Amino acid sequence: MAGTVLIVDDDPVQRRLLDAVVCKSGYSTVLAEGGEAALSMLESEAGKDVAVIILDLMMPGMDGIQVLASLRSRNLALPVIVQTAKGGIDTVVAAMRNGAFDFVVKPASPERLMTAVSSALKLGAFEGDAKRTRQRSDRVLSFKDIVTRSPVMERVVRLGRKAAASDIPILIEGESGVGKELVARAIQGSSERKGKPFVTVNCGAIPDNLVESILFGHEKGAFTGATERHIGKFVEADGGTLFLDEIGDLPLDVQVKLLRAVQEGEVDPVGARSTQKVDIRLISATHRDLLQRVRDGKFREDLFYRLNVFPILVPPLRERPEDIPYLVDHFIQRMGASGSGKGVTGINPEALSLLTAYDWPGNIRQLENAVFRAVVLSEDGLLTPDEFPQIRAQIEGIDLTQQDGMALVGNDGDAASRRVRPVEQVQRDRPEKQGFGVVRALDERGNVRRLADVELEMIKLAIDHYQGQMSEVARRLGIGRSTLYRKLKDYGIDPEARTESMASAS
Repeated sequence: MAGTVLIVDDDPVQRRLLDAVVCKSGYSTVLAEGGEAALSMLESEAGKDVAVIILDLMMPGMDGIQVLASLRSRNLALPVIVQTAKGGIDTVVAAMRNGAFDFVVKPASPERLMTAVSSALKLGAFEGDAKRTRQRSDRVLSFKDIVTRSPVMERVVRLGRKAAASDIPILIEGESGVGKELVARAIQGSSERKGKPFVTVNCGAIPDNLVESILFGHEKGAFTGATERHIGKFVEADGGTLFLDEIGDLPLDVQVKLLRAVQEGEVDPVGARSTQKVDIRLISATHRDLLQRVRDGKFREDLFYRLNVFPILVPPLRERPEDIPYLVDHFIQRMGASGSGKGVTGINPEALSLLTAYDWPGNIRQLENAVFRAVVLSEDGLLTPDEFPQIRAQIEGIDLTQQDGMALVGNDGDAASRRVRPVEQVQRDRPEKQGFGVVRALDERGNVRRLADVELEMIKLAIDHYQGQMSEVARRLGIGRSTLYRKLKDYGIDPEARTESMASAS
């Protein structure tokens, strides 16, 4: 299978060894001595042919995890094989959470390395076919196309149907990958604007100096490089729906013009002598806490209330695990219908239990990619746990058949040594942990406790439970990091001191 392999390693000896192994197998290579050089390579002409990346995790400057994060932020969806001299499960988990396709431990045998490269190239080709299949499907979507059996999503569907009956602005909130655009398309497909234009703009992916021109258009000669007239997304969506994704990333100066467009129903193209009327249905979406951004002065309050007329919160996948079997079946059937399913017809119970036990930080998008990869790796008609190495790596050691009433414990925080034991046994063995994980609703007198006291206790519990990892604490509490740090300041909590205290106590 054709494809160029990008090898990223700061060690010149390792680069030469990897280059020799990959070239001997018949693939072309390009080499980069570090993370910054790799990203520059991918943005150059030579980077257009790169189909898979072999990435060292431990590098000076920009390390492998930072490279993975940069690839994701730049929407460079290339399969990445990470290599590390440290085979600890925590390292693997960090890489897989950041989108790595596979990992190898140095020194990896040529056979192991090329098996990973071959699978990654198959994945890249398969995902390209699947993406083209999705792009060719231009049928109108409705709420029947939302795959769900969970009560929390049924509420989203009910709200969406009500929203479709009017033209009021809608704000869809939820973590990345939960399906906000699908909900927006279902609203469009269930409204009177069905069949009219549905124009999507990712506000977070547009350079700040081009946002105004892309949204509202510009006249020829309006600025340097404006060699022809551009109508803008508002005019392009005239008569239909404009979906502004990641609205929280919109620059403040553009927010002023957006507010006028929403209020007046007209846009002012850059360099134009007059405004232009538009008739659109505006749906916005964000994974950010917009109200907190208003408090931080990063989002206009008047615009927030204009957009937040009809809010819809799409819950993360971890809050609706009952949807996972139906979503997995949907993805498998869709791949089979596109001719890319390799004869895979389903998933066995052990693999399904594995997927249901995982919390899916990347939500439905991550689940979809995991199923894609599993189909690529599968040699049988049913998917097995062996086809989900990334997920297995992150929940290694959990007995999926004995989760009820069980507690996950480990040895000195080593995730590789974790095992499952009954909660009662843990409490007998560790009497100091009695009641840990339980927040009391009533005080000593039997009265309901103050909300602030419960919140304070929950924050302390989360800091202790996640060992001071503040990003994880904020994510698990369902709040932004800035909100979390503000609450820490209000309550007088020093997370570092608390973590050190916990460490010394243990």
